[in-house]
Amino acid sequence: MININTQQLMHILDVTPASHNVMLVGNHGIGKSEILTHYYAQRGLRVVPLFLGQMSDPGDLIGLPRETEGRTSFLPPYWFPIDGRPIVLFLDELNRARPEILQTVMDLALNRTLAGHTLPEGSRIISAVNEGEEYQLTQLDPALVSRFNVYRFTPTAQEWLLWAQNENIDPRVIRFIEREPSWLDGTPDQKEGIDTGLEKYPDRRAWRRVSDVIKGRATLVDDDLSLVAGIVGAAASSRFYASCQGRNMLTGVQILNDFADCEAELRQYKLHQMAIVSESMFRYLESAYDMQSTDAMQLEQYQLYASNFKAYYDFLVNTEQRECIAYLANLFESGSYMNAVLFITSMTPEVYQQMADFIANL
Repeated sequence: MININTQQLMHILDVTPASHNVMLVGNHGIGKSEILTHYYAQRGLRVVPLFLGQMSDPGDLIGLPRETEGRTSFLPPYWFPIDGRPIVLFLDELNRARPEILQTVMDLALNRTLAGHTLPEGSRIISAVNEGEEYQLTQLDPALVSRFNVYRFTPTAQEWLLWAQNENIDPRVIRFIEREPSWLDGTPDQKEGIDTGLEKYPDRRAWRRVSDVIKGRATLVDDDLSLVAGIVGAAASSRFYASCQGRNMLTGVQILNDFADCEAELRQYKLHQMAIVSESMFRYLESAYDMQSTDAMQLEQYQLYASNFKAYYDFLVNTEQRECIAYLANLFESGSYMNAVLFITSMTPEVYQQMADFIANL
């Protein structure tokens, strides 16, 4: 099975015909439904989620029977688009569904029909399944699986951090995952497929809930250790709490606003810390820069960012930190931060040229 990240998923959704069904395999809490809803909302398509694992009878899916002229027909279910407009039908928890529900899905996946009702032209079917021994799963029929293009969805920590920046997730959560990304989707020593029962482990959905409960509070108290432990587990809570009590690293926006004020501290940073702040700058520029902006105050702010970004790059050159420059160049070429790339090429062309020369000489 092929692994894909969020950027690759966007490309797949862009080019896959509506007549193809897509199946995403992955753990819970990694943002499958949220990403799909946001993607298709931008394209004017309504996403209809159906949680198949919660359905106890095919009637929950196909609707109620009725007699029409001596024959049995079925009323359209509540979710069916009777207005004729195409939808994205998101079949969540497909491999948690009862076998009788899966039999109903077979015809839907193959013929786009359900109890005599046909989905509007242009509708899409996307399913999500969990993978691992910790889930109570139903074995999927190979004939059903063959009706889908199947991908294992493994979004990167980098992609989550960019999302978190745009969603105004609490900076303490962002800084913690920046420094220790292995805690984003579980604990570093967590064994894959372990039967966790009621034991809590961190995931992306949980870290958002952590942000919800601490946002707006400048200082965490000891009781917050238990509060956060109920969301991400005791081990992650202890690690996160210790991170919040320690000295915070510089952020990209601090450097972009006043490099001179940050320079002394930057001189103390090791390579991995420099990598974190470099990516923090790219991530901030990705969400903050609007090339089409004509607002005078905004343009003045961009000039300030450009001046400080150039000062940061000159600092790396003057202190001969080639590994840091190489990491910065890798961020530039990664394709993950297109707005940041536009900022560098348009606002700091001299830095762009230096970076291009550096890449050419590698």
